[in-house]
Amino acid sequence: MAFKYRADQVGSLLRPKNLLEANRSGVATDKLKALEDQEILRVLGRQKDLGFKIFTDGEFRRRGFMSDFHDSVSGLDMEGAIDRNWQSSGGGAAVATPTSRPVAGIVVDKIKKTKRMTSHEVDFLKLHSPGDIKITLPSANQFPAISYRKGITDKIYSTHFALLWDIVPIIKSEIQALLQDGVKYIQIDAPRYSYFIDPKWRQYVQDEMGVNPDDALSEAIKADNACLEGARRDGVVLAIHLCRGNNRSQWYAQGGYDPIAEKVFSQLDVDAFLLEYESERAGTFEPLRFVPRNKTVVLGLVSSKLPQMEPQDQVVRRIEEATKYVPLENLALSPQCGFASTMEGNLLTEEEQWSKLGLVAKTARQVWKDY
Repeated sequence: MAFKYRADQVGSLLRPKNLLEANRSGVATDKLKALEDQEILRVLGRQKDLGFKIFTDGEFRRRGFMSDFHDSVSGLDMEGAIDRNWQSSGGGAAVATPTSRPVAGIVVDKIKKTKRMTSHEVDFLKLHSPGDIKITLPSANQFPAISYRKGITDKIYSTHFALLWDIVPIIKSEIQALLQDGVKYIQIDAPRYSYFIDPKWRQYVQDEMGVNPDDALSEAIKADNACLEGARRDGVVLAIHLCRGNNRSQWYAQGGYDPIAEKVFSQLDVDAFLLEYESERAGTFEPLRFVPRNKTVVLGLVSSKLPQMEPQDQVVRRIEEATKYVPLENLALSPQCGFASTMEGNLLTEEEQWSKLGLVAKTARQVWKDY
């Protein structure tokens, strides 16, 4: 069956100024929810007007792409924010980029689920979405790399893998709940696979995590597959987004998919791979030769980091280049990442964002006649 969503999107959208200000000022919960409802209805309408067939709430109810997890478990110290050096998409020097609230906490006790992660998002979308719903979840593998601190976490979990396998059932249970909710598109956001692409981060895995990078990659695949076990349904898309970092238009990893392509594309039990291909940092399309013919590649050819618009004919040519490795019927198009993986968002205006999404939808209609 042809992939239904030729024009795709990664999930997060830029928060409007009134919603950002409401979060920063700490307005009452009921007033904040009413404002979120209002703005989500607005962006659902914009997506429909552009011609999308898959809809998100822009992650407007989240502080960042993985905050639903933080809010649904015990055992994390959210004051123990982890700084990371980010690289400017414009080529500037690496800088530590703080956000208004911590985006990752430290594991200080056994991780235990306290409530569902996304029901507050799904319930509203089921009532108001003009079409099929996409819900994003962080990969279980996201957390051992960023929330495990020596001298603290190792008193609870002897290894990073031990922590990972306590997170797996939490993500798995949320996926099962989303299936029960009737959600048609479940996307796992997995920035940590970039650790196995970039030599700098491979060394980090070896030195700081004390794990052979190839063993860590195998364990990550095994964990994500365990989360997806039993999730296969007719008419439901299971996808994974492989990202190199996205925070205020900055990134932290670079390199092509070559070091991980054969293992990841052949072993991950998903229907679609959303891949970043908007810049030279992403390498060539050649690793796509390992993608099985029953899977879709969503080409992230439009930057969500930079305001400059990509020429449509250039995007079309890039899609044609990718068909050397993946048949056109197994391809789709999207921005390379979300527009606001953290609440503060990337350095574009809202209208620039909608122009980018408009380009994705317009190009999809030109390239795929079945869209």
